[in-house]
Amino acid sequence: MSNINLIIEEKAANIGNFLVGRLLPFREKRAVGPFVFIDHMGPACLKEYENLDVPPHPHIGLSTLTYLFEGSILHRDSLGTELEIKPGAVNWMTAGKGIVHSERTPEYLRTSEKMLHGLQIWVALPKELEEMEPHFTHIEANAIPQWEEDDVTYKVIAGTALGKKSPVPVHSDLYFIEIKSSKDKTISIGNQLYGESGLYILEGSITSNNQVFGPKQILITNDSSLCEFEINANSTIYIFGGTPFPEEHFIYWNFVSSDKNRIEKAKQDWEAQLFPKVPNETEFVPLPKPFKK
Repeated sequence: MSNINLIIEEKAANIGNFLVGRLLPFREKRAVGPFVFIDHMGPACLKEYENLDVPPHPHIGLSTLTYLFEGSILHRDSLGTELEIKPGAVNWMTAGKGIVHSERTPEYLRTSEKMLHGLQIWVALPKELEEMEPHFTHIEANAIPQWEEDDVTYKVIAGTALGKKSPVPVHSDLYFIEIKSSKDKTISIGNQLYGESGLYILEGSITSNNQVFGPKQILITNDSSLCEFEINANSTIYIFGGTPFPEEHFIYWNFVSSDKNRIEKAKQDWEAQLFPKVPNETEFVPLPKPFKK
């Protein structure tokens, strides 16, 4: 990436009994294209008495994308969805005017050792779609466009790029791409991207402008046409981005909106337990304090 505007280091965050690496947002960069939040989960080896348990919590104004490298998560939501996500598949949940969901270790894995490793991503909705009806889509791994070119493997996990379109039903111009290489290779794809781009190094390294970058780093360029770099042998990277929205989007807890008043209403609705319920779930997570009505 010949014009790197920002380098972000992965930052540890705690989500209860599980540590994750926060990739976005950072003070220096609140969004990359429509992407407003990315967590790197694991890799974690959970003992037979350790499980992922994220109880029912609300969202508005965004779509969530869950993509696993290892392990399994049971997703339940207020639409009545109950579905297990496995590595390589995509869970795409659009909150719109409001949805509630939980994420847990499936029952059959709860008393055995297991791995968990993946990415959880939030994509802001365009202003005119922030109050759309919520929906959920699951895309199996074999439906994601994947191909090999010059010993490099590519996947377009979401969005449109590199002449391919993912079946994930996105709501704005974006891309989320996986690139893997077992050899040192030059990657020059900037002419096939658009908007802003972020490059996340999961494993291995890349070389750009004679500088080597390794795992747990995100490189960001405001001009994706300059996306050219050397991917080093045995590396896996993710490129995400797209066209930025003209208006700022705000985040409070699990709420995203271009309107701060809408976030205030969501806070009050959650405290009053007016959001829809998730079948087979009974826990209630209070709004983080301080909360002023």
